[in-house]
Amino acid sequence: MSMRGAGGRRGGVSAGDVGLQKELNKSAPKIDHLLSRILSLFSPYRTPIIGTIVLVLLGAGLTVIPPLLTQRAFDDGLFPSADPATGAGSDTGDAGSLIQGPNLPVLIEIVVLMIVIYIVSSLLSVWQTYLTAKVGNSVMGALRVRLFTHLEAMELSFFTKTKTGVIQSRLQNDVGGVASVLTNTISSILGNTVTLIAAVVAMILLNWQLTIVALVLMPILVLAQRRVGQVRARIATKTQESLSDMTAITQETLSVSGILLSKSFNRQQTEIGRYADENATQVRLQVSQQMSGQWFFAMVNIFLSAIPAIVYLVAGWLLVGGAPDITAGTIVAFTTVQARLLFPLLGLMRVALDLQTSSALFARIFEYLDLKPAIADAPDARSVDTAHLGRVEFDDVVFRYPDAEDDSRPTLNGVSFVIEPGQFAAFVGPSGAGKTTVSYLVPRFYEATDGAVRFAGTDVRELSQDSLVANLGIVSQETYLFHATIADNLRYAKPDATQAEIEEAARQANIHDRVMSFPAGYDTVVGERGYRLSGGEKQRIAIARVLLKDPAVLILDEATSALDTISERVVQAALDTASRGRTTIAIAHRLSTVLSADVIFVIDNGEVVERGTHAELIDAEGVYSTLYSQQRETT
Repeated sequence: MSMRGAGGRRGGVSAGDVGLQKELNKSAPKIDHLLSRILSLFSPYRTPIIGTIVLVLLGAGLTVIPPLLTQRAFDDGLFPSADPATGAGSDTGDAGSLIQGPNLPVLIEIVVLMIVIYIVSSLLSVWQTYLTAKVGNSVMGALRVRLFTHLEAMELSFFTKTKTGVIQSRLQNDVGGVASVLTNTISSILGNTVTLIAAVVAMILLNWQLTIVALVLMPILVLAQRRVGQVRARIATKTQESLSDMTAITQETLSVSGILLSKSFNRQQTEIGRYADENATQVRLQVSQQMSGQWFFAMVNIFLSAIPAIVYLVAGWLLVGGAPDITAGTIVAFTTVQARLLFPLLGLMRVALDLQTSSALFARIFEYLDLKPAIADAPDARSVDTAHLGRVEFDDVVFRYPDAEDDSRPTLNGVSFVIEPGQFAAFVGPSGAGKTTVSYLVPRFYEATDGAVRFAGTDVRELSQDSLVANLGIVSQETYLFHATIADNLRYAKPDATQAEIEEAARQANIHDRVMSFPAGYDTVVGERGYRLSGGEKQRIAIARVLLKDPAVLILDEATSALDTISERVVQAALDTASRGRTTIAIAHRLSTVLSADVIFVIDNGEVVERGTHAELIDAEGVYSTLYSQQRETT
């Protein structure tokens, strides 16, 4: 398990933080590129998006009509003949007339129209919310599946170098973290922009001098928003990294294996401390992220809330100066429109901040999506030639693991051999000699650095991976079972298998009687990683799973090395049944399990140093003979 704590990031700015800031500054111009990629995620949903756009435009347009109707309500309905400058005059109905009584027919017409607009706007808002929620969550779901699908295509070495918890965090936390952006971005940007433009136009129509007063400080707010967004993006990156570490700690420590390890060494308090430290870092970062924009929005609220009072003052000056186009209705309507300006402006600023903040999360998601699988089908990949099915050949194969030094000794160096259809071939040798690597190269979990691996007479690089793996069955030392029933675990090899086929495979693997002794039989839940079963039981279920697949070539990677003697004998009998009638490649630590092999290849320091039957190798008195003698002495 990783024992890296969170202390290195606490107590000031670390070198890593400085590097992160430089990297963020360097990548700042890429936000536009990120935005285009984000928008491309919506391309499959054009029809509902167009519907959303229409609803947004209608709703935004309707929002600025009530303030204009307010002006009419005051000037034509409530005070149809009022003189805003003097309030006095004759009863002739001109600009200087006395205040007349309310014009009820006009007032009723305006009020009814305003109510209808509010009802229509609310209905449009509900419909728009439904469409945006559906589109946004569909995009988020599709992105999560796309990321999962891409990760499934990555080569084995990617997973050996990456913590499972970190991968889980990218799938859950990072994708979930951009949910609001995916759900609300388009409708918010479009709706708020249209509302903002309409509000500004309405303000200009009402009075252009007051409009200048209301908008004079807007550029300063935009610049301040950009700076706040950069800070929040930096904090968001650190937050997600900390969240990934927490997920990794949880996955490592709270798994069955992790709990067994911590309890075995009495390290529960250490693990609690690791989690608590990382949690404290996460709390600090979450508080920082939530507070990073609060002063900015407080400033915006103060500014926009003070504008009406300033508008009243400026309107007073204009009236004193004899401005003829300012009425009570104009002032009320203008302040109403200006209040309507607050929400779309804040909405646009929040979207801009969310986009800047989420850019860090999108960058992490796209970082995984941009990874190119090191092992993929060739454009002209073909299926396995069934005429030569079962033949496996290594031709002068050299292999180095991807993270190995260039000048280091290869794990396999010039390995050549041929296994004919139906042969039982065993690979033996000291630990670290390269035996398991052979089993990785046949199914193309790794790619040979040099030379060629051929399956059924064809280089595996020319075969489709589906066709290759469909003809292979692998039983490894570390058996993996899902937290499901025994029947579900067996059907993983053949989803459409009948109960009769499942039971026949279990009988061949010597596990049927044991399964039937359980109260729930094949419906018995095996528990996390199969921990409710013994090692021998898990291994025999794994063998039954392979038998249900019925592959042409069987790979046994030290399938009995972790078992006791009695369990080994039972499992070995099941393996003998599984090997019958098919090519078998057995990676063996215990030589007693391969004495009857058709051919034994002895690997030492990455090279095949001996080959032959058990009797031939004993007579040769080489590496195999020495290993065999040493094992006999210890048993």
